Amino acid sequence: MSLMDTLKRWFGGQGATPSTTSQQGRDRPEPPAAASPAAATPSQGATTMSDIRIHPAVDSGVRAGSDSFNGGTLHCHCSDNPVEVTVKAQCAHNHVCGCTKCWKPEGALFSMVAVVPRESLSVTANEDKLAVVDTSAAIQRHACKECGVHMFGRIENTDHPFHGLDFIHTELSDATGWAAPEFAAFVSSIIESGADPDNMDNVRGRLKKLGLEPYDCLSPPLMDAIAIHTAKAKGVL
Repeated sequence: MSLMDTLKRWFGGQGATPSTTSQQGRDRPEPPAAASPAAATPSQGATTMSDIRIHPAVDSGVRAGSDSFNGGTLHCHCSDNPVEVTVKAQCAHNHVCGCTKCWKPEGALFSMVAVVPRESLSVTANEDKLAVVDTSAAIQRHACKECGVHMFGRIENTDHPFHGLDFIHTELSDATGWAAPEFAAFVSSIIESGADPDNMDNVRGRLKKLGLEPYDCLSPPLMDAIAIHTAKAKGVL
């Protein structure tokens, strides 16, 4: 199995469509699809590095987090009865992600995703509005059925290397101090969302200018974590 095959197995693939075969999928309507990254599609004609819009949280520069920060509250985009998720921990491994599975704000090429300990996260308001977008994916992304915003992703498979960590979008919080994004993951995958392939050098150049090293998988520490988990499962370590 190739490296990319392994990553798709762990994280649910780059272009999988929402599952409709489970009882949950039949009972709950699917949330609206994430917005496409119009900022770098051929029709928009973005051709220079300065034109590239990575994500609203980093386009004006990456803001440093706070060592004393210990969590905050996330809200979906509904104006009435928004879903509320409370996180009682600082996030880790914050990064921008180009995969087609993660929720992105309108016009952004990348999502921004971090992880927190599972036990630190709880849904504190309007949990009934949440539904899992793709029940077949390794990361069960719980999204608001009305506005489509992904509130958190949870891994139920205890054999997964990242089991015990929940995935969140820190931009959904008004609190400041969340750990800053550190790198860019699955950069090539923005092409699968409609980004212009001829613009990729500019995209990578913009990411590097922002201090977000671009990778076409995950960062080296996270790739090492996956390899260590696999080696232990095989009895190599």
